[in-house]
Amino acid sequence: MSELIIDTVQGYLRGLLPTMELELFDVQFRREGHGWVLRVFIDSASGVTLEECSIVSRELGRYLDVEDIIDHAYYLEVSSPGLERPLRSIEDFRRYCGKKARVKVHEAIDGEKVFEGIIQQGIDDLVQLQLDDGRFIEFSFEKINKARLAI
Repeated sequence: MSELIIDTVQGYLRGLLPTMELELFDVQFRREGHGWVLRVFIDSASGVTLEECSIVSRELGRYLDVEDIIDHAYYLEVSSPGLERPLRSIEDFRRYCGKKARVKVHEAIDGEKVFEGIIQQGIDDLVQLQLDDGRFIEFSFEKINKARLAI
């Protein structure tokens, strides 16, 4: 049932968000300690404002009330992925070229598994970082275990 709710919400937001110059980053629907939570993360090239989160929350809330696809109580949260947002694709690395990132790889490279530095490029499947000590490191995207922007 959760997947149907997520798919329905994603479908609605993929129609709504581009009209607001926003994009969908993620949708989660899960049971937590205080009950069910529908969490929506939105993004844009220029960042997301509190007002934009409020508008999306209001529009999505109306849609969910009309469609009545969630038959129990839940909390709706709309926010941005944040300053330390996850980097989940090679396109994310391209988009944030010049920004600082923290990357964990599956297998050690030169004895290290965690790298922090400025994203230099994301070409084809390759990511290049300039580390804090001035060295450059390059690896394929598939070797990444986890990556996020760093502040």
